[in-house]
Amino acid sequence: LWLKSVLCCCCSLLLSECLLTSSFSFLLSLHLVSFSFLLFFPSFFFFFFQDTMSESIREGFKLNSMNLRNADSGKILWQNTEDLSMPDVEHEARVPKKILKCRAVSREINFSSEEEIEQFRLEQRVYFKGQCMEEWYFDFGFVMPGSTNTWQSVIEAAKESQMMPASALSGNVVIETRFMNGEDLVSVSKVRVYYV
Repeated sequence: LWLKSVLCCCCSLLLSECLLTSSFSFLLSLHLVSFSFLLFFPSFFFFFFQDTMSESIREGFKLNSMNLRNADSGKILWQNTEDLSMPDVEHEARVPKKILKCRAVSREINFSSEEEIEQFRLEQRVYFKGQCMEEWYFDFGFVMPGSTNTWQSVIEAAKESQMMPASALSGNVVIETRFMNGEDLVSVSKVRVYYV
């Protein structure tokens, strides 16, 4: 009877130790999971917030108009009121071929934004038959929420000896403009140019 009592007592102690060890392991695992979530959650929240803000900027951005002028005379050679910033569609522009004779071209865009844009800028690439021939970068800076803005930039033409004739360029040139907020993409515009 004495031996039986001792054995029962030992079994109870072993069982208690196993339960305690299991409970401790479970709590440790739960703590590690919670700690990992806390480390991950700020990053998740940051990227979710960034995506939400980028989407809001994209939905509230509109290109109201654009014109191209002879930079020397100021004469408007082409103008358009279509929203060329609309993605997922290839726009078309019929530009007078005499623009290729200009020493420099002044481009004026008028745009509106419902949201604040911290660092508005453009990345523009000119493709000829799918091959990138030229690229330019333009920085505007801060855009106030609910504002309409006019932005003028001057683009110098290539040397006359490097220019291709309008007949070769017409319909084969696509200008891709990426509207950016810092490194975040707002919208992409593609315009196929016809020289008439």
